[in-house]
Amino acid sequence: MTAVTVVTAVTMVAGKGSRSPDGGEDMIDGPYFVLTVLGVLGTGLTAGAFYAFSAFVMRGLAALPPAQGVAAMQAVNVSAVRPAFMLLFLGSTVLCAVITVVTFVLWPEEGTVELLVGGVLYLIGSFGLTAVANIPRNDALAGLEPGSPQAAAYWPVYVREWTMWNHVRALASAGAALAYLLALTT
Repeated sequence: MTAVTVVTAVTMVAGKGSRSPDGGEDMIDGPYFVLTVLGVLGTGLTAGAFYAFSAFVMRGLAALPPAQGVAAMQAVNVSAVRPAFMLLFLGSTVLCAVITVVTFVLWPEEGTVELLVGGVLYLIGSFGLTAVANIPRNDALAGLEPGSPQAAAYWPVYVREWTMWNHVRALASAGAALAYLLALTT
């Protein structure tokens, strides 16, 4: 994204025009533009949170003795279900669903493919995977006593599988953000 595109996007939000940087066809504008910008921000921030876990949080927890790693991850999982993260994660899910439905209904001339790709990536690759891959593993971990032999045996399996699916969630969320960003620049 060039500086000219950023300036154009900012002026569009302010209502100062909707021309593409090269003076060509109109870009996405109005409320649809605002939804798409919010989609970039929401999916991008979610990607960043997932990336942090994949890049260093899970590695740090895996380096702890199993009882400490299990206890720490159990605490993280409880803390994740708080307004700060849930508003971002679920708000982005609703936003992506709205963008996808509006795109199907309006079928805009510009950015349609990118908007649909962004929605599908986030709804399936982030929200969907969370529901079918990460949450079941979190629930299994929550049912274990941190110092138990069962927890010690499950911990390395949990770290490996949870982190693998988290990598996919991070990539899907980043891909959604990129797709929405591309929709703004087409």
